[in-house]
Amino acid sequence: QLQASGGGLVQVGGSLRLSCAASGFTLDYSAIGWFRQAPGKEREGVSCINSSGGSTYYADSVKGRFTISTDHAKNTAYLQMNSLKPEDTAVYYCNAFDRVTMRDYWGQGTQVTVSS
Repeated sequence: QLQASGGGLVQVGGSLRLSCAASGFTLDYSAIGWFRQAPGKEREGVSCINSSGGSTYYADSVKGRFTISTDHAKNTAYLQMNSLKPEDTAVYYCNAFDRVTMRDYWGQGTQVTVSS
């Protein structure tokens, strides 16, 4: 399973680091994705990283402000979010797709609120 954490209330321009801890499986063979869903909106992809960490993707809305990473020793993925804006307010979810077992895992979501 995946356990997402690190959300909270932050002012505009602030930073948060979201964590996504895996248990029961290894992230060594998993691509990781972070998604978010704001009230009344569809879930959208924010960022993803492949299992080796050599390839990353960022949505245009977060490019240059967010950084995705994976610490394989801790079996945990992160999303560092800087220069936060009110439009970043959403529930953030992490996802892992294990390419060996072909299993898909979702975290429970963590709320990020950016106040202006």
